Amino acid sequence: MNHPRHALDEVIHSPVRFSIVATLAAAEKAEFGYVRDAVEVSDSVLSKQAATLEKAGYVKVTKGYVGKRPRTWLSLTPQGREAFTAHVEALRAVIERTGNPAPT
Repeated sequence: MNHPRHALDEVIHSPVRFSIVATLAAAEKAEFGYVRDAVEVSDSVLSKQAATLEKAGYVKVTKGYVGKRPRTWLSLTPQGREAFTAHVEALRAVIERTGNPAPT
């Protein structure tokens, strides 16, 4: 089994979770509402998918306040960053195996 698809991360591979992780990879942390809007999902969908990523050890959920308003922030853990990088490399390898150049 040396096809590069075997290196794809099943947790990250879901389109919504992939989008969440990609959004978080671009920042140290992001406010829940920002990620929700960037990924174009509802609060409940983001909450459920963030919980799955948190359970896998890929995302850290932090709660706090800005003034008197409760806020939730999401961030990738070091393990999450490594998993995302490996997943993207596996996607590129699948593309390259087809003979098509990977986008840069």
